[in-house]
Amino acid sequence: MLQPGQVAPNFSCIDADMELIKLADYKGHANVVLYFYKRDSAPSCLQENIEFSDLAGEFALHDTVLLGISRDDCHSHAALRDQHGIGTRLLADKDAVVCQKYHVLHDRIVDGVNRKSALRSTFIIDKQGTVRHALYEVASKGHAQQVLGLIKQL
Repeated sequence: MLQPGQVAPNFSCIDADMELIKLADYKGHANVVLYFYKRDSAPSCLQENIEFSDLAGEFALHDTVLLGISRDDCHSHAALRDQHGIGTRLLADKDAVVCQKYHVLHDRIVDGVNRKSALRSTFIIDKQGTVRHALYEVASKGHAQQVLGLIKQL
């Protein structure tokens, strides 16, 4: 598991618009809230995405970008964004490369089949690329507000 004070693992992913997003692009410019969620179709994940999106302006006031990431593809992310007005960037990690780097991949049983999915987790990464907070197994409701409070303390 990642710990505060460690360098955040670098990554690049495609977002809902099929643009390549690199963590390194934010270094020296912005804090990053990187939040992992299970899947676009889960009600609790939708709630989490909406809550982060609703607070995006407040995060921006603190030089912070929001990046949501799951194993869903770009098309699923675009549909979620368009249907619910999600304003955060949603990144596709189909092959779970980023999930593995951040130690959030876990096994779960779906319809009797063992599947790997992302554990709901959030990482606050400062402008220097250092993990300031590593929050594993978080609840979806109210989590965005909790993270905003931590950002305000940076």
